[in-house]
Amino acid sequence: MFQIFRSSFLAGVCIGIAGFGYLAEKSIVGAVLFAFGLLTVVHYGLKLYTGTAGFIRRGEVGQLFLILVGNILGCLAVALIARCSPMPLQETAQTVLEGRLATGPLRGGVLAIGCGFIMTTAVNFARQGKNLPLLFGVPLFIMCGFPHCIADAFYYLCVPLDFWACYWPSILLFYVSIVFGNFIGCNLYRAVLPDKA
Repeated sequence: MFQIFRSSFLAGVCIGIAGFGYLAEKSIVGAVLFAFGLLTVVHYGLKLYTGTAGFIRRGEVGQLFLILVGNILGCLAVALIARCSPMPLQETAQTVLEGRLATGPLRGGVLAIGCGFIMTTAVNFARQGKNLPLLFGVPLFIMCGFPHCIADAFYYLCVPLDFWACYWPSILLFYVSIVFGNFIGCNLYRAVLPDKA
């Protein structure tokens, strides 16, 4: 259990660093640079929620929850560091979060399915030594506005605390919806192509 938590924490750190880069350069360049986080996770074989949800077996759901918690705590560690940056990361993160909340939890959850599908597909390729789908898949889900629950955790943890104080029920509801949306997207291939699962 501790090894899974340690691996998931480090995966959260990797995604937090990628998110840091994206907030510093919120453009197609930042979206491409974000891929560093996923490439690092795959290279070191770390436990990332969206990299694991599509491969989880019956009876391992509790493990997936532990991975999610570890990922969020890893993102929190980097978010605390981000607060020391002279760049306007908190303001940029707030803009991202405002956009998410304006989408609403239902539509956000549906959009998150796209991200989950892209991530599981890219990880499937990476397991065969083909990393280009990761390099293209990450900017694709970012530019499409498909929420990634771990990247979003980093953005949410970066926003000013007074914003959290005002909107925390909406933030939590939206977050739960995208966690489930990502899970559905990650397992979409199993439903459509069970022989490939």
